[in-house]
Parts: sequence; C-alpha cells; structure tokens
Amino acid sequence: MRTFHLTWIAFFLCFFGWFGIAPLMVFVREELSLTKAQIGNIIIASVAITIFMRLLIGWLCDKIGPRIAYTFLLIFGSIPVMCIGLADSYLSFLLLRLAIGAIGASFVITQYHTSVMFAPNIIGTANATTAGWGNLGGGVTQMVMPLIFGFFVAFGFTTGVSWRLAMVVPGIALFLMGIIYYFGTQDTPGGNFKDIKDTYPTFQGGKKNSLANFFLVMKDSRVWLLFLAYGACFGIELTINNIAALYYVDQFKLTPATAGLIAGLFGLMNLFARTLGGVFGDKFGIKWGLRGRVIWLSAALAGEGVCLILFSQMTSLVLAISSMIVFSLFVQMSEGATFSVVPFVNKKAIGAVSGIVGAGGNVGAVSAGFLFRGELTYQNALLLIGVLVTVSAFFALLVRFSMEEEKEVGEEMNQTVPPIEKNPELATAN
Repeated sequence: MRTFHLTWIAFFLCFFGWFGIAPLMVFVREELSLTKAQIGNIIIASVAITIFMRLLIGWLCDKIGPRIAYTFLLIFGSIPVMCIGLADSYLSFLLLRLAIGAIGASFVITQYHTSVMFAPNIIGTANATTAGWGNLGGGVTQMVMPLIFGFFVAFGFTTGVSWRLAMVVPGIALFLMGIIYYFGTQDTPGGNFKDIKDTYPTFQGGKKNSLANFFLVMKDSRVWLLFLAYGACFGIELTINNIAALYYVDQFKLTPATAGLIAGLFGLMNLFARTLGGVFGDKFGIKWGLRGRVIWLSAALAGEGVCLILFSQMTSLVLAISSMIVFSLFVQMSEGATFSVVPFVNKKAIGAVSGIVGAGGNVGAVSAGFLFRGELTYQNALLLIGVLVTVSAFFALLVRFSMEEEKEVGEEMNQTVPPIEKNPELATAN
C-alpha cells in the first residue's frame, strides 16, 4: 500500500508538471505572439515524445524494475519543467514543451507497478485508482497554476516573469519526489528485481529475453486494438487538458482564471471516474470473464463518443459545463476499463503491453492535435473526434481471449493461497 500511494502521488506530480503551462498559455501566447498554428504545434509537441518514451519505459520496467525507472524519470523530467521559463521564442518554447512531454511516460510505470502488486480480482480497480488519482493532477493544475501565477504577480513581478517563475514550483516537486520514490518503494511484493531474480527461478523481471518478449507483444493484434481504444480515451483527455482553458476563453469570453477553474472540473472527475471504470471492469470480469471486461470497455467508449458530440454543440455556458462533466466521466471510465484488460494480455511482458497501449493514448492526442491547428473551428474538431471515438468502440469488441486464458485467470482469481506463501523464497529474498 505504501507503493500504491507513492505511485499515484508521483503520477499526480508528473501530470501537474506536464500540463502546468496549459492554463498559462493565454499569457505565453501574448508574450511570444503565437499564432493558432503554432499553438497547435505546441499541443502536438507536448504529447508527441511521450509515444516513444512510453515504449522505452515499458521495456525498461520489465528489465530493471519500476522503482529505478520512476526515479530517473522524475529527476530528469523535472529539468525541462523548470527550464521552460527560459524560453524566449516560439522555437525554444516548442523544444522545451517537447522535452516536458517525456514525463508522460510515468503512466506506464504507474500501471506496471500496481499490476505486479495486486491480485487479479482487484487489479483493474488498483490500476484505475492510481492512474485516476494521478490524472487528477491534470485538473488540479488548471486551477492551481493560475493561483501560483497570481501569487508572483501580487509580489510585483510582471506577467512575463510570473508564468516563468510559476513553472519552477512543479519542477522542484518532481525532483524531490524522485528521491522519495527511490527510498520509499520496492519493485514487487517480494522485493526489488536485483534481490529476487536469482532466488525466484520463474521471476520474469530482469530476464535477458525481455527484448524478445517485447517483439512478441508487438505481434499480438489485441495489443494494437487496445492501443486504438486508449488513443480514443486518454488521447482525448490529453487534448482537452491542452485546449480547455483556451476554448472557454475564446468561445465564452471568460477570464483566464475563470476558464482555468472550469477546465479543471474536467480533470477533477479523475477523483473517482477512472476508478469506476476499473471497478466495473473487475465486476464484469468476475461475472463474465475476460470477455466481460472487453464488453464494458466498448460500452464506455461508446458513451464517451456520444457525450463528446453533445459537448461540441453546446453554445450555452451552463450546458457546456454540464455536458463536459458527463463526457469526462465516460472518458475516464474508458481509461480504467482499458487497463482492466491490459494486465491479462501477456503476463510475461506487462511492461511492454502497458508501454505500447499507453503510447496509443499519445498517438490519439497527436492525431487530435492536428485537427486543432488547421482550418477547423474547435467546435467542429470536437464533433469529428466524437464521431471517431464512437466508431472505435466497435473495434474494441474485436479483442479476444482464448479459453485457456479465460480458464487460467479464473483459477488465479479463485486461488486461496497467496503467491508469496506458495513461494517462500519471495518472503525472504529482500
């Protein structure tokens, strides 16, 4: 449980740093004289590098373990977060925004760590809760960063200096969390990778064939279907995190502070919504097996698509906020539903599967980002995305599991002897 809590707190801070600049983009746009196309490029850059980082981090978790992987990501990821305040042009800002996107790979470590820590009958709930409470950082930052910005303004700093100083705060938090994570967690319930890989013969972490397992995962069509599903939910959440404040400023003529508070409501739904997706995934799994988890995922995606279509057509502020909240509920339930399926695809390479599927979220965000840099209005872009998300729900139903896989999971869920008791060396390895 210590690992559970430190994992979601680390992910929360990563999200806070990742999207800390989003609610301040109104001031950045003014100071750097950014065009609509340039802002679109910045949105794309913020999520593009994460695609490759998630693939790398997934393999790295299988190889060296989540504890060390997270420590390095937190410490080195804090550097561009603090340094973005040094940007003085569109190009330098774009490059630093690209670098900040690397900390988005933290999601893969979060899901890996809880996947190896919890039993099959609650793994969906555990994964969804750590990810959901982490994603909550995306909503909190929309509300808190304008306040931090205002704090510096109140002390007499200009707006141009204040947004730069404000970004130092999440950077310092990330650096300190990296140190805490190293000393406060362990890779598995039985100890760290280096302690147990020799004493526990069937242990998968640190094996030399981790790269071979990665390529085996890439050949599995189910991984790519889940890749698509996650792009249709988490990818859209990333997109909304990036454009929500600007959307409310431009569409409803609100102040940046008010727009940030409203945009923050979208992320705050992570407090419980993603957990609900995992809980229902586990409930469906207990009653109908792995197929039940897939059916729930498809239903959640369909609800997300319909709600996004409705949100895109709202011209009243009250109705826009209401529909956004319901839309947010389905977005985050879809994310929880996806990762209630992921741990069962290939148990020998959970990191690789999590990395590829997690990268799908960023591919979805990059793809959506191109719609916001072109000639389409924000409303029409959201409408088109809603239609595409609805279509993706039908593709999710193509994820299939064999009878052997269903039987294996059923036996694991019914076992009464914990693995650590069946393998006493786990208890003493650390």
